[in-house]
Amino acid sequence: DRLKEDLKDPEFRKAFDEEEIYASLAIQIAKIRQEEKLTQQELAKRLHTTQQTVSRLENVHNESYSLGTLIKLARSLDKRLKVELV
Repeated sequence: DRLKEDLKDPEFRKAFDEEEIYASLAIQIAKIRQEEKLTQQELAKRLHTTQQTVSRLENVHNESYSLGTLIKLARSLDKRLKVELV
C-alpha cells in the first residue's frame, strides 16, 4: 500500500523506474552467466576484463552501464541485446 502511494509522486516514480532498470540488468546478467555455468572469472576472460568488472555488472546498485559494454557482454554470451524506448 505504501509503495502504491509513493508511486503516485512523479519524482518518486521516476527514481523507482530508473532503479528498476539497473537492478533488472544486473539480475539478468548474473542469471544468464549462471545458466551458462560460468564463473565471474570465466566471463571476465571472455570480455577481456577483470572479475571485479563482472561483479560490478552484476551489482544491482551499479548505474554505470555503457551500451558498448552491454553489446560486448551480449556477444560474449551468444545473446542479442534489445534496447527499447516505450
